[in-house]
Amino acid sequence: MGYRGPLPKTAIARYNTCVVALRTSPRWGPLVRRRLTQITYTGRRSGRTFSTPVGYRRDGEVVTIGVMMPDAKSWWRNFTGDGGPITLDLDDTGRTGHAVARRDERGRVTVTVRLDGEA
Repeated sequence: MGYRGPLPKTAIARYNTCVVALRTSPRWGPLVRRRLTQITYTGRRSGRTFSTPVGYRRDGEVVTIGVMMPDAKSWWRNFTGDGGPITLDLDDTGRTGHAVARRDERGRVTVTVRLDGEA
């Protein structure tokens, strides 16, 4: 059996750094950016700005982010209730929108982002 506890923050930070590097690489970036974006948001309690890479699906001006292992992550909690503002790296630019997180009866969390205006 392997380690089952939460990943150390340094491991997560290294993983996120690698994902961001892949997104910006000339060779792999166009492929990686089809399914991975970087979100930027302001923490509700801390007021600090955070950025993290996430997987996404896009349908026009609506972006859906499925949160894998939601109980091990906290970023999505900034978008519960009425939700809040978010920025996503899409279309080679920062796109702003309004994100709302919902947990279903099976415990899965989905964050739905409605993008503001045109790029």
